[in-house]
Amino acid sequence: MKPNLLLITVDQMRFDCLSALGHSVVETPNLDRLARQGVLYSNAYSATPSCIPARAAIMTGMSQRSHGRVGYLDKVEWRYEHTVAGELAKAGYHTQCVGKMHVYPARNLCGFHNIVLHDGYTHYNRDKTGTSASEHFNQVDDYLNWLREKAGAELDMTDLGLDCNASTVARPWHLPEALHPTNWTVTQSIDFLRRRDPGKPFFLWSSFVRPHPPFDPPQAYFDMYKDLPMPELPVGDWVDRGAVERSGSDPTALRGNIPARRMNRARAAYYALITHLDDQIGRLLDALQEYGLQRNTIVLFTSDHGEMMGDHHYFRKALAYEGSAKVPFILYDPTGALGLKPGYTASEVVELRDIMPTLLEAAGAPIPESVEGRSVASVGAGQAADWRAYIHGEHAYGDLSNHYATDGRMKYIWYSQTGEEQLFDLASDPQEKHNLANDAERADELQVWRKRVIKELEGREEGYVREGELVVGRKPVACLSFLRS
Repeated sequence: MKPNLLLITVDQMRFDCLSALGHSVVETPNLDRLARQGVLYSNAYSATPSCIPARAAIMTGMSQRSHGRVGYLDKVEWRYEHTVAGELAKAGYHTQCVGKMHVYPARNLCGFHNIVLHDGYTHYNRDKTGTSASEHFNQVDDYLNWLREKAGAELDMTDLGLDCNASTVARPWHLPEALHPTNWTVTQSIDFLRRRDPGKPFFLWSSFVRPHPPFDPPQAYFDMYKDLPMPELPVGDWVDRGAVERSGSDPTALRGNIPARRMNRARAAYYALITHLDDQIGRLLDALQEYGLQRNTIVLFTSDHGEMMGDHHYFRKALAYEGSAKVPFILYDPTGALGLKPGYTASEVVELRDIMPTLLEAAGAPIPESVEGRSVASVGAGQAADWRAYIHGEHAYGDLSNHYATDGRMKYIWYSQTGEEQLFDLASDPQEKHNLANDAERADELQVWRKRVIKELEGREEGYVREGELVVGRKPVACLSFLRS
């Protein structure tokens, strides 16, 4: 039988929050085990680092220019001809998603045979004024209905008083740990292993909402971190200190000067959520063994994007910096079918659009012509001599709308509304503290990277390029027009 496929995604987990990478605080023993037995891709990025466009890349294998989501915009219909679940279903797989989809309409199957849904707090589904009753959150979300059946009809996910985008406030989960959405996702994933068609290989996407805010780890996990000293946060020589001070300490703000005590609690809770996730992923991997599936199940783990978590006084995502755009990425193949080198760390730059072709290759399924990503198997085998030179990323984000290009060793960032340019030598400055864009000795290098972004933006409807030069101040859009027509 063909190998089973398990895709595990978490939401808003930074690339560096793996103890396998030497993080000084966070502990992730189960993910470390996957990395030791599989391949760790140390330069993996989310080209458009927020929930919706990142999931479009995962599901379609396309770049943001082709799937059309170049920023964050709810309520834009998903109608892609080829999706990873749909192609695997055609190839004879039993397909299931548990957890976060973040598509529209919310219960769009996107090629899956079935979904058990928990998108977290999505504003358009919580709108009780203009949204039709059939789309209300408490009707479409399976976790919330389950929670109310188990623990009380009046319960809601807003009960803790933490905003879904508040990256600087935290408090422990108030209910039994078994009722936490992270545990629920694994419980439902294990239930699929029981209910799957045993005559078919399966594709299971276990899609977690955490460590996305609210930062609400179970008490035992919060206690692991709340009194630990936290590593110093990087602050670049390019940071606009005045803008930071003007932003104050709003818990949902994009940037600000947050009191140390509150910041340390938030970081402790964030790391606690990641260790909680790690333990629950370990529970899911144990279930594979109990069902006799571990030797024939290929596992791919990643995040949809990162979390700035105070780097350079920024929070959340949508920015081009490493904390936001770089993600963990691990591929484990116990079958040996992909020819991976166990314990290998691959430094080539990979992206979320590479997930679909990787899984299709593992399944021996055809890869549609619409797919622009590439299977990372050759990279994981140490045989990627013709791999891509760089990736281009972007995000429409108001005054901070940005484009970037990187190969994992250098990074160029262009802010389309102000024209500001940044150039970072990631090899010597991985925390992006020193902007080299105005360094005369790096002028030629800056030009090379600028031209790469120009090449990627030529012909775009926003008019970012004219006569071979970047144009400042063009209005960004979150979705390209062909997607909205």
